[in-house]
Amino acid sequence: MSARGEFSSRLGFVLAAAGSAVGLGNIWGFPSQVAQNGGAAFVLVYLILAFFLAYPVLMAELIIGRATRANVVDALGAITQSKAGRYVGLWGALTASLILSFYAIVAGWMLAYFVESTLTLVTDKSSLTWFVDFSFSRNWFFCLLFLSFTAAIVTGGVRQGIEKWSVRLMPTLVILIVALIIYVSLQEGAIDGWRAYLIPDFSKVTDPELLISAMGQAFFSMSLGVGTMLVYGSYIAKSENLPALGASVALVDIGVAVLAGMLIIPAMYVAQANGVAIFTESGTLIEGDALIFNVLPSLFASIGNIGVVIASVFFALMSIAAVTSSISMLEVPVSYLVEDKAVSRTKAVWVMTLVILGISTVIIANFGDLFGLVITLTTQYSQPLLGLIMCVFVGWVWRRNAILSELKEGFAGAEQSLFWKIWPVYVKFVCPIIIGVMFIRTVL
Repeated sequence: MSARGEFSSRLGFVLAAAGSAVGLGNIWGFPSQVAQNGGAAFVLVYLILAFFLAYPVLMAELIIGRATRANVVDALGAITQSKAGRYVGLWGALTASLILSFYAIVAGWMLAYFVESTLTLVTDKSSLTWFVDFSFSRNWFFCLLFLSFTAAIVTGGVRQGIEKWSVRLMPTLVILIVALIIYVSLQEGAIDGWRAYLIPDFSKVTDPELLISAMGQAFFSMSLGVGTMLVYGSYIAKSENLPALGASVALVDIGVAVLAGMLIIPAMYVAQANGVAIFTESGTLIEGDALIFNVLPSLFASIGNIGVVIASVFFALMSIAAVTSSISMLEVPVSYLVEDKAVSRTKAVWVMTLVILGISTVIIANFGDLFGLVITLTTQYSQPLLGLIMCVFVGWVWRRNAILSELKEGFAGAEQSLFWKIWPVYVKFVCPIIIGVMFIRTVL
């Protein structure tokens, strides 16, 4: 079994798993949600839901992974002892691949803006418009570049690829965010942003839309349902305490999301103080790609020469966040090809990278029709359904004593712990109901 590879340290696993969870969704999605949904009230609801909904599902994936020591297809086949489990695993691997196909396009934009802002330091901005203008050639080239970088890391396997790079990239990410927070907080207008972020509007806490948004953000920000955490779980040493490890991953993920909010929301109000429009005509804050590619670049342009440096650091930060997530998505189908189809790791990585690049190319060529559609199908429909099925498998199908004996491997007192008193019931009844309600709300 040692041929599969294993994380060499607890820190290595926590940073890799948190890196998988910390992606562009945390850095542009979370602050936008906070701004729209009552500031600190949303943060509070998100923190509660992240631990009450996302953490139990995260634990389900980690336990399945470590118990079976297998890729998502073999793992779900093993715990259900049925072909249905294997089919769900294949569905998870397909969903991870589809998510990576659109994610790589967005990550490519981050790289393009990073290159443009860095080159602005040495040449005239007017000669660099190709990097920031929306075109097939720009989108495809940077998507290829991003996927190649992701593939190069995953080729190194668990220790020499995923762990080695996660341990370097995650601390860099946090340092860059903190440095930018300090700079932005010293600018005019920042105090209004801090107010919007930290002062709760409790009248919104009971709003069903806020609850659904917070639940979705908590669930998707931890990259649950598609098997990334299951595969990473399969590389954890048997001596590790799984509930404690899972809590560490959840805390790092939540912490980075909260930090991102401390950067983005004050930055928007600084932009407003510098004459940049940050509200839409309907009075809501601009969010998503318009925030990242219109509002913030306008802010960077408005603060003179230092703005070029700040822009370069910001897009470096976004590119790093994208890579830490993309390596875990690529590992899902790769681990299946390596273990189930006996393909060499290098070949499996590049075959899957070419397949995903092919899907990305089709999306880029038909951007208006396909980009939003693929995002909706994967993140709003496929991911929650897979999370729901994962809960059903762990709560209803997999033998309870098998789960307990797996937990006891690195946590001798598991049976008497508060975790074991609550979690099995929770994952059996509460999580499926909450995810089901969330899914029905989304569909309707």
